Amino acid sequence: MAKVKATRDALPYTKEQLLSWYRKMLAVRRMEEKASQLYTQQKIRGFLHLYIGQEAVGMGIEAAIRPEDYVITGYREHGNIYLRGVPMREIIAELMGKRTGCSKGKGGSMHMFSAEKRFLGGHGIVGGQIGLGTGVAFAIKYRGEDLVSVTMFGDGAARQGILHECFNMAMLWALPVIYVCENNQYAMGTSVARSSNVTEIYRLACAYDMPSERVDGMDVFKVYEAMLQAVEHARSGKGPYFLEVLTYRYRGHSMSDPAKYRTREEVDRYKEQDPIARLQSYLYEMGMATPETIETIEAEVAQEVVDAVAFAEQSPYPDPEELYEDVYVQSDYPFLRGW
Repeated sequence: MAKVKATRDALPYTKEQLLSWYRKMLAVRRMEEKASQLYTQQKIRGFLHLYIGQEAVGMGIEAAIRPEDYVITGYREHGNIYLRGVPMREIIAELMGKRTGCSKGKGGSMHMFSAEKRFLGGHGIVGGQIGLGTGVAFAIKYRGEDLVSVTMFGDGAARQGILHECFNMAMLWALPVIYVCENNQYAMGTSVARSSNVTEIYRLACAYDMPSERVDGMDVFKVYEAMLQAVEHARSGKGPYFLEVLTYRYRGHSMSDPAKYRTREEVDRYKEQDPIARLQSYLYEMGMATPETIETIEAEVAQEVVDAVAFAEQSPYPDPEELYEDVYVQSDYPFLRGW
């Protein structure tokens, strides 16, 4: 991996913490690269949206919150659910439609879910998760819980009207929600500049007096530090916070996208800011890692991918009878009894 100059001189981080971040980010990258290969082999069908290039966003967010907090996002979620703690083998199995997948093989790439890890999806409806994440924050406040709802969406979803309804509601009721826009510059193939008069998306929050800021999403430190501030704000009862995180996907919108709407020079320019390479450079410069350390991590991650694929390939597909399971849920609410 190319050497990229680190952006910081001295930070209060431990060696163990940063090596853990590096390993997790690298695992997401290698998992996604393998998923791309499995897709071309037709072992993964349907849609496949890869997180390659955006790893620092997911890692910075996860490092700043607690395991019991909630995370909800759109359909580019493989990296997020892995960082929440769902095993890679369950993710690959889900991508391949196997019963052992995190959504029992019924969700595939776009609808991964884990109640145990407080990961509430993977949603295919653009912007649909904004309302759901706001509702989770309402439930948290209603129950008096010391939790936050991290509600993630892309720059394309920021065009949806539900964003404004939720911003208003969240501010009105001081809900503990952190809105995170992963601005990877393109809503499918449409750039932000072509679809919005306001290209600084974080400014949308100004109409509601919601605190907001723009963050360099290619730098895991900056994402982490911004999230710490946002989490403290929301958890302390001060209401919502909005982060626009500038990032970039190195692959197309999905596997079916040749990405002809952007130039090779543009992609190369962003690859010079590769978030994993930047963290690796920092580890070297601060004496926290050697080439041998990185090689060991690479080998461990490579084996994790091999084991995950083997597990998924050996797993069975769901039985046809399972089609009708998990469609409805038994409820104790009187008005839902008998449904």
